[in-house]
Amino acid sequence: MTGVDLDAHARGLMDANLYVILGTADADGTPWTSPVYFASADYAEIFWVSSPDTQHSRNLAARPRLSMVIFDSTVPTYHGRAVYLSGTAAELTGRDLDRGIEVYPGDPSRGGSTLSLEDVTAPAAWRLYRATISQASVLCPREPRQPCPLHGLTSDHRAPVMPWRHPA
Repeated sequence: MTGVDLDAHARGLMDANLYVILGTADADGTPWTSPVYFASADYAEIFWVSSPDTQHSRNLAARPRLSMVIFDSTVPTYHGRAVYLSGTAAELTGRDLDRGIEVYPGDPSRGGSTLSLEDVTAPAAWRLYRATISQASVLCPREPRQPCPLHGLTSDHRAPVMPWRHPA
């Protein structure tokens, strides 16, 4: 575990997983979590399709801030691997929608279905959403009952990362 590049670790988790858990809250602050299939644009944006009538979509209409987590559920017990994200989200319209359709569903090898404008505009039942990431951190990878090689901590902890690619 020595020499871990946490930014690359975060990107790897985003690349290897198909679902992100959205954490939203309604107008009263009641939390709600929802797993959705996602595609990413340069690790800085997360795109998904949902009905505007779902609880998380209604929550985002009232409170656009959200938290997200992408985790690897295939690792052995006590080897948790996760990237935590926060930002703001909105239903896409206009030119943003055109760009979103170019990004979503991501690489064909992921198995998602391509979209047309007709698939995600009224009267269709679905809409395309985008979360713009403002903060990212990872569950620092370490072996069970061993200190983190980067920070020396023996408890689970998060470390900030910037997984997105910056323009050259």
